[in-house]
Amino acid sequence: MAETETVKTQDIPFEDGPMDGRVLPVLLGPTGHPPKTYRIPVPAPDDGPPTVYVYRRAPRGHSKRLGLVQGWKYVYDPDDTSGGRLRWPWSRPHAKPHTEPHAGADDKPGDTRG
Repeated sequence: MAETETVKTQDIPFEDGPMDGRVLPVLLGPTGHPPKTYRIPVPAPDDGPPTVYVYRRAPRGHSKRLGLVQGWKYVYDPDDTSGGRLRWPWSRPHAKPHTEPHAGADDKPGDTRG
């Protein structure tokens, strides 16, 4: 007999935008948290490109004693600039290279030869 996995969901409220006031069941990830971004594609009536509503996860409240997150909500983000792509830590733009001259190969820290 095969074991069945249960899919965990959580009812999460949506604030602002076209979904304001609605509560939807959202799938939880392996860590037990809902996704950071929730995208809702809405088809265009004239076969054009769909409109995508973007919501960002935000804490619904914090506990008094330890300040732990007590649930999540989604807040409308009309100015989404991520483009739906994942942002990896190694993909960040690099800082400008350091322009000071490097110490010579024979120089050691604390070397006072002159």
